[in-house]
Amino acid sequence: MSRTDRNHTRIGVVGGGFAGLWAAVSAARRLAAEKDGEASVMLISRDRYLTIRPRLYEANPEPSRIPLASVLGPAGAGFQQASASAIDPTNRRILVDDDRADSREISYQRLILATGSETIPLPIDGASEYSFNIDSLDGSRALDRHLARLGGIPADVARESVVIVGAGFTGIELATAIRDRLALHWGRQRAAAARVVLIERGQAVGPGFGKDSRPYITEALYAQRVEVRLGERIDRVRPQAVWLASGERIETSTTIITAGLRASTLARMAAGAKLDDLGRLHVNRALQVEGMAHVYAAGDIARAYADDEHLAPMSCQHAILMGKVAGHNAAGELLGLAPLPYRQPDHVTCLDLGSTSALYTEGWDRHVRLAGIEAKRLKRRINTDWILPPQGDRDAIFEAVRSDLRRSNIYN
Repeated sequence: MSRTDRNHTRIGVVGGGFAGLWAAVSAARRLAAEKDGEASVMLISRDRYLTIRPRLYEANPEPSRIPLASVLGPAGAGFQQASASAIDPTNRRILVDDDRADSREISYQRLILATGSETIPLPIDGASEYSFNIDSLDGSRALDRHLARLGGIPADVARESVVIVGAGFTGIELATAIRDRLALHWGRQRAAAARVVLIERGQAVGPGFGKDSRPYITEALYAQRVEVRLGERIDRVRPQAVWLASGERIETSTTIITAGLRASTLARMAAGAKLDDLGRLHVNRALQVEGMAHVYAAGDIARAYADDEHLAPMSCQHAILMGKVAGHNAAGELLGLAPLPYRQPDHVTCLDLGSTSALYTEGWDRHVRLAGIEAKRLKRRINTDWILPPQGDRDAIFEAVRSDLRRSNIYN
């Protein structure tokens, strides 16, 4: 039988990704700094771990997560393992489902929505039944189980072929890393002999990258013997093949879709909220959701301007700072303090291009600053150090908030 409980929190944060975790920590830090005796920050997430999504393309993604409690606990923020199923901004309530009850209500004074993004189901016949993705740890695990099963049965043309759909950031990183992933399950010799096909509907790999970057990407794909098909669309997916819109049939037992992200469904639960074409919530400079009092949004779910001209892309780089600003402002609003404007004009990217190469760019035009092994060393530092929050050390956790706000010239 279902029951409804009502819990109260001053600041509720929904979502346990980069934006949500840092929003909770930042809010807790500001309340603590003002010696607010009623500090109460609660993060709500269906998972007890922060998954390092930018690493799920790697050959062994299993270690790519850390316990949320190792950061929230020292920061003085609470945690509730549950899924938000409805938002009532008028009465400042969230309805959540967990294993203790069918539904419970959590009341809040301020709310931060940070549930990230999800893969858009593509309108391709058979894609939902017969394709894989690396958008989540569960998806990445399912792919590895599939590859391990193939590694245990005799080879044939379909089993030795991998088709990757989408030559954007994730598709390129996966395509240049896939042979290392195959080697874990098939051995080096069989992985080296596999056919890898990268399919892109546009006329260039890395559509979001500039002309400076494209020669490096093309060279890396060639070095990894990735067949690139441009201007092609998938018509249908089956267990042993895909068909292109041109009618060509490619034998494969492994189709991986990396194309298309949209904001999580939580944005569509916020009745009356204004959404863009990716389902993101429109926010102002303080990251408050337009038309919704006392509600903030951060990360992939937020349509926020990083500067006067550019919208922040869906990336952990922007989600981390957005979370810190949203938490700071939500706590500040409770305390009657002025908000900080979110801005992040220094846009950089670091694209992995295989076991010995990467590409580092700066600026919205993505001018190449490092390539090859030097960029690869930088990529490793980013993935294994810089994007990870400190664990177990309150001072280090709070300093990570303070220093990021200062570095972005929005706080002193």
